[in-house]
Amino acid sequence: MGRGQGWGRPCYPLLMLVAFKEMLQSKGTLTLSINVRPGASKSSVKRILADGTVVIDIAAAPEKGKANEALLRFLAEEFSVPKSHIEILSGETGRKKRVKIER
Repeated sequence: MGRGQGWGRPCYPLLMLVAFKEMLQSKGTLTLSINVRPGASKSSVKRILADGTVVIDIAAAPEKGKANEALLRFLAEEFSVPKSHIEILSGETGRKKRVKIER
């Protein structure tokens, strides 16, 4: 198997996402550090770094807030919450963001 293939690598982000979803359900709120990579062919979680930062590819251009809007839509769908329950706390104009999600 080549680099990035096999059971270990793809499962880790999925397991962490499940843990994040459970935290949101139990605590009612979740704050994430996110590295956004705009301009991807599709929006998806690529990996979770050792410090808990979530790396997300976003299928939108980084112009006029399009990538932020796409990120909010993606997170709303991923966490099954209304888009209005997600707030970008910091990093509005950068790739590194702090995002708060409420149930």
